[in-house]
Amino acid sequence: MIDGLEAITFDFGNTLVPFPPGPMARVVEITAVRMSVFTGCPADEVVRVWREERRRQFAEDVPDGREADMDVRVVRVLARLRGCKPPPSSVRWDDASIASYSSPRELEAILNAYADAFVQMTPVPVGIGPMLERLARSYRLAILSNWPLALAVDRFVESAGWRRHLAAVVVSQRVGVIKPGAAIFQAAARELGVPSGPAILHVGDDPGADVVGAQALGWRAALVRVKPVDSPLPVAPPVDVVPDLEIDTVLDLEAAIGLQAGLATP
Repeated sequence: MIDGLEAITFDFGNTLVPFPPGPMARVVEITAVRMSVFTGCPADEVVRVWREERRRQFAEDVPDGREADMDVRVVRVLARLRGCKPPPSSVRWDDASIASYSSPRELEAILNAYADAFVQMTPVPVGIGPMLERLARSYRLAILSNWPLALAVDRFVESAGWRRHLAAVVVSQRVGVIKPGAAIFQAAARELGVPSGPAILHVGDDPGADVVGAQALGWRAALVRVKPVDSPLPVAPPVDVVPDLEIDTVLDLEAAIGLQAGLATP
């Protein structure tokens, strides 16, 4: 049991929502069909270039603590599909120089197509909504997630009916920093209106991102142990860290912090 809690933040992918490899690949394929309409390129070629640029972004941005923003990726993919030669792997894209290869209207349409496909292809896990409803009676709740397109998380949360239980949805694309960076945890504390420290518990599946980041600011940390095998979601490098709590799934949280299901009394 953890005393003195005022707020709980939840990682999104593989904590609140499991992400096996199949549905995520399908979201990219659906988006590629939309991009093929704009470019005239076959969808399988769009997927190939998308995956290459995703790998490049992760190599460039993640070591510096930045999110691999999807709007940046889309602009780069469109530029390549329209004949722009990519720089060598050791050289960063000059994103300003390729802006003319796409339009704001195209970018908006493609990101909307991705977000819509994301909601369509991602099942809402059973039990999460009722759990959030119970916890919200006693704590301020937020999602605190590394994710390259905040729009996709926002739309999923609205579609799932979870938004009314949450004080904030904090996503790395909007903040500009990924976990375990302090800035994204501090942003969540500000939106929750709770001082950054032991009054906040963060729940996540990635020791190097979730536990390390939370404990560095004096937050409590709960580690979710079970997640899909071969999930495509990236994780931080392995670390030797001891969370305040370990649970098999996020649905075990209420018992772990001393709440009985349906009786949300701190």
